[in-house]
Amino acid sequence: MQSFLPVLVFLLHPLAPADGGRVLVFPGEYSHWLNMKSIMEELVKRNHSVTVLVSDASPSISYNNTRDAAMFSFLVFKVSFDRSEYHGLMEEFIHFSMYKSHVSSPLQTFFRMSDWMRRITDLGMRQCDSMLKNEQLMATLRAMAFDAVLLDPMVMCSDLVADVLNLPLIISLRFSFGGVLERHCGHAPAPPSYVPATPLPYSDHMTFVERLINAVTYVFTSVMSEVFWRLTLDKYYSEVKGTPSSVCGTLGKADIWLMRTFWDIETPRPTPPNFKYVGGLHCKPANQLPEDMEAFVQSSGDAGVVVVSFGSMVTNLTTERADVIAAAFGGIPQKVIWRYSGETPKTLAANTKLYEWIPQNDLLGHPRTRAFVTHGGTNGLYEAVYHGVPLVGIPLFGDQSDNLARLNRRGVAIVLDFSCMTADELKEALHAVVNQPGYRSSMQRLSALHRDQPVAPLSAAVFWVEFVMRHGGARHLRLASHDLNWFQYHSVDSATALLLIMMTVCAPCWAGVRCFLRRCRRGGREKND
Repeated sequence: MQSFLPVLVFLLHPLAPADGGRVLVFPGEYSHWLNMKSIMEELVKRNHSVTVLVSDASPSISYNNTRDAAMFSFLVFKVSFDRSEYHGLMEEFIHFSMYKSHVSSPLQTFFRMSDWMRRITDLGMRQCDSMLKNEQLMATLRAMAFDAVLLDPMVMCSDLVADVLNLPLIISLRFSFGGVLERHCGHAPAPPSYVPATPLPYSDHMTFVERLINAVTYVFTSVMSEVFWRLTLDKYYSEVKGTPSSVCGTLGKADIWLMRTFWDIETPRPTPPNFKYVGGLHCKPANQLPEDMEAFVQSSGDAGVVVVSFGSMVTNLTTERADVIAAAFGGIPQKVIWRYSGETPKTLAANTKLYEWIPQNDLLGHPRTRAFVTHGGTNGLYEAVYHGVPLVGIPLFGDQSDNLARLNRRGVAIVLDFSCMTADELKEALHAVVNQPGYRSSMQRLSALHRDQPVAPLSAAVFWVEFVMRHGGARHLRLASHDLNWFQYHSVDSATALLLIMMTVCAPCWAGVRCFLRRCRRGGREKND
């Protein structure tokens, strides 16, 4: 037995956990944080150390949460504003998008959004100072000897921190407005003839007018972004680095871009090799529901339940809109589980139960769930796709119109206008997606397509994070275009050289032809004389 023990230890040694890497994480807020947590939790399970750098004004990151604190190390730094100020700006943006944007002129919307961007940028710049000009914090980060940085570009200057620390960079991104970050910083090709600019709700088969609007959107967002960067962040980046720098140049150094979407709802397009599509990485099989919720679901019988959620950021439904929605739910035979906070609607029916929080993934995976009423956030949509639940979409802000338009084109969702929908319209939409078999069968086909991947999205995302840590980056996957200036990238120098060569060759030829023609004319006159 004693002689067998060393052999057993030797055989089991490869299965023992090896020393993991150290990852510094800059997560975004709200649903971005929930998505990023899936990657972080999996990294911890694989024996890696995860450190989350977060400000004390974060409105949604639970750095005091006992469970999270047991899994991750939180480095909390102070900023010169409080969480109510940040959260208030986000609520202002959401309120305008939901209740004012549809009655405002394009010019009014532009100025309102510009003012909002100015104020949110001011908070972001103050947060940049709190990180990069905090010598003690930066010294602590250097001493921790991280192997890689995982960030959401929602956190301003997080890429600059990675650059100052000289660490490999992984970006987690759903989209940027107009695809500016992907196009300008990641050098992902986006021909406007068939790649719609987010968040335009177009397919990849556009009409002439849609292609025209798409091209104008690309130009407008490109110009506005470049002007904004040059007037604000580029100057700040250059000041911190001590050399001419730019936000796009720093983000462009990213080794891997983890895109939080996939080809099941995304339209095909050319992508660089360091862009990895991992949409639905947070999806997982359903767990058992809490006892009281399970009892309510089972009481629905064959009619089943409808799950309703407008996301964690929407807490400001007006009384009028809440009453319309509640009245619609009262007119359907299904039981309704509605994530809702606020004053109880006057029209709330007995078949509807309100919860301040719901286990959304577990409810969508329940066999009695018949439909999902959603605002169209990416996380919720992918959970619905994963579990094969058809949708009634009510977009409220951001990319939600685009997200739901994609699913509507695939025959798995009915989309309504939040500002003017009636109770009857919502009730009819729910009746259609529940009772017309085409919606569920189309969603089941889409779900099968999403699940049929060689590697699960979460495993793929974590693999690429580990890949970057193992190899100190992934520079072999980055396009050489990042090392070119603008006239080299667009072949202006090559075109100019070719033009000069053609002019050099053609000029003597043309001079010779003109000389020959003059001699011919002179000879003709001499004969006539």
